[in-house]
Amino acid sequence: MACYAMVASGIAYAAQDEVPPSKALWVLTLDGVVGPATADYVSRGIRDAAAGDASAILLNINTPGGLDQSMRQMISSVLASPIPVICYVSPSGARAASAGTFLLYACHVAAMAPATNLGAATPVSIGGPISPAPDEGNEPQPPQGGTAMERKVTNDAVAYIRSLAELRGRNADWAEKAVREGASLSAKAAQALGVIDLIAANEEELFATLSGKAIDVKGQTVVLDLAQAPRFRVDPDWRSDFLAVITNPNVAYVLMLIGLYGLIFEFTNPGFGVPGVLGAICLLVALYAFQILPVSYAGLGLVLLGIGLIAAEVLMPSFGVLGVGGLVAFVVGSIILMDTDLPAYQIALPVIAALAVTTGALLFAVLGMAWRAHQRPREYRAGPDKEHCVTIEQVYDGQVLARFEGELWSVRCPDPLQVGDRVRVHEIDGLTLVVDKLEA
Repeated sequence: MACYAMVASGIAYAAQDEVPPSKALWVLTLDGVVGPATADYVSRGIRDAAAGDASAILLNINTPGGLDQSMRQMISSVLASPIPVICYVSPSGARAASAGTFLLYACHVAAMAPATNLGAATPVSIGGPISPAPDEGNEPQPPQGGTAMERKVTNDAVAYIRSLAELRGRNADWAEKAVREGASLSAKAAQALGVIDLIAANEEELFATLSGKAIDVKGQTVVLDLAQAPRFRVDPDWRSDFLAVITNPNVAYVLMLIGLYGLIFEFTNPGFGVPGVLGAICLLVALYAFQILPVSYAGLGLVLLGIGLIAAEVLMPSFGVLGVGGLVAFVVGSIILMDTDLPAYQIALPVIAALAVTTGALLFAVLGMAWRAHQRPREYRAGPDKEHCVTIEQVYDGQVLARFEGELWSVRCPDPLQVGDRVRVHEIDGLTLVVDKLEA
């Protein structure tokens, strides 16, 4: 049903106003965490609007922030746009935090609805100490604590947002403060400090205020005339919905495990087909999601090592050494798999716990069967109608070994034995075959 709904939404998207009106105002909506799916949706929307002879793009945003890579992808699309991009934080109660602040600074026009806010743009992955607020009239100072990497990340973000502020003629000092100190502003305060261009209660008021405004777009002056422009709203299509699903860290994580377990099952039971095909598809989709997610390769390596050790335990029982070590590596790798502090891009601990418990239960079931098989007494008596004859394979230091039922056994015989001698098994004493030597 989920696949059907996604296909149906894609058909509906393709069917809706395939050819938008000329000089239309394209309306995009960024609502939620900034990630690969939203970056793809906004970037494609800007590119399609430029190709569709749009007069301008309205980007409604309400976001708590998100991934740095996705944010920069959207900003690059905004900066390369040949038509004006108007960023509007709406409706009332919305926010443009963290990555949203960067995006707001990048757009040609920055507007906010009443009772909205922006700021708190400190890179969340560094988590270093924040410097105290600077005195009035003084430049904000960089944090004194933190590692060299934390300072590099902060300085890079400061330089990036200051360059956007200088490009659009907005308050660069406050932008730096938002990054270094996590400062936030209300809509009225942002307008007073020159962070945004205007406040509008709704889209109609926004367009009326912007009518006749001259905007510099890549060195050319464009006069906005939006009051009478036809509207063309672009909602996320099936591709964006599909990307949003597979780039959910929990979904990508489960897909990876399904893929690995499917391939392991296929390799150990060749000829069935379905587990191998399904596993390969799931694994490739998971790897595609991981290459656009902030993945820790140390965590990924530990997960793969853990699954490998667990598989080795199942195939060649070591009575817990490989299995327990693999389970520990699997859990630790799963916890550190996502290299970010954003809650929206962390693997949920209940998911990790559920999969670890399931894997552990399977592992201990296998270990239990191996232990019972090991403890089961071996009784063997050769009858007149059933004789087992084996060949001596190894003789060294008084130890004689022969292969019986696929395994090497110690051999006890009253007669001296050499490699190649044929013997008949007539009893099993513990782990030793009691044999009689056969004449050549």
